[in-house]
Amino acid sequence: MSILFECEYEGARHVAFTRPVPGREMSLYPVSDGQVRAAVITEGSARAAARALTRDITPVTVDGGARLRPLPPLLPTDGSMNALVSGFMRTHKSKYEDEPTDETEFVAPNWFFKGFGDWLRMPGETLTVPTKAVALIEEPEVALVYVNDEEGTAHYAGYTFGNDLCDIGLHRQNPGWNPYCKLCDTSIAPWLFLDEPPQTVTGTTVIERDGVTAWEGPFDCGADALYFKVQDMVDNLFEYPALRRPGLVNYILLGADEASFHDGFRIAHGDRITIDVKSHDVTLSNPVRFGGTPGSE
Repeated sequence: MSILFECEYEGARHVAFTRPVPGREMSLYPVSDGQVRAAVITEGSARAAARALTRDITPVTVDGGARLRPLPPLLPTDGSMNALVSGFMRTHKSKYEDEPTDETEFVAPNWFFKGFGDWLRMPGETLTVPTKAVALIEEPEVALVYVNDEEGTAHYAGYTFGNDLCDIGLHRQNPGWNPYCKLCDTSIAPWLFLDEPPQTVTGTTVIERDGVTAWEGPFDCGADALYFKVQDMVDNLFEYPALRRPGLVNYILLGADEASFHDGFRIAHGDRITIDVKSHDVTLSNPVRFGGTPGSE
């Protein structure tokens, strides 16, 4: 699986096409803010953009253990208003009594606004939630990444993985409060996979408390586990002009199955959530903090 990885190295933005491994050399290609997004639009795909970004460019060779600051895929430097995080709810087959067929009429699932792009957190960073959160739930999900051109046409760049942490307890008290329940930090992996959305995604979630495993369970969030076809959901979403604003980057979460909350577990302040996407060798591990200022450690 091909990947694209943006990072800061010695104060400058770079792109790489391998993951950093301490003791192994890797090539970093200097890029300006927006250059990768522009290449996806101009070249027609993230794979073609990768070729263009390395053409006639002398890379910087570093050890994979160098001080690299990973960045969310394609996130603008000013991510506050130029990138949106959103997602779909109740998308898994396990939440429906019937099995979909090719003749099943598409009825769009519920959709939610999660936050702006600079609300995204990298693995290792703290996920901040409201002080009085009722009952949290981790949600391992596929995250699709799109960038809009100047005409507002959305171009698919690739996919990564996220943890749509939210307050399901608040939602259950009143489904109309769902917009509030989603106002928790979201973790996202820095690796952009340059392929179509994955059919199979499997892994394990571990929640640690005081350094000891307090809960563990499997998950599946690939397209094969969803009741809806991914393209149907995305096509319907981009019917809305607000999502097609020129230059906007969209991170779209495809939904999660049942998790620790449904098993009777309750996430507490200081717990660490580790989502191990075994099928793609991706790990998201973040401590949880109730209250405080988002983004501060």
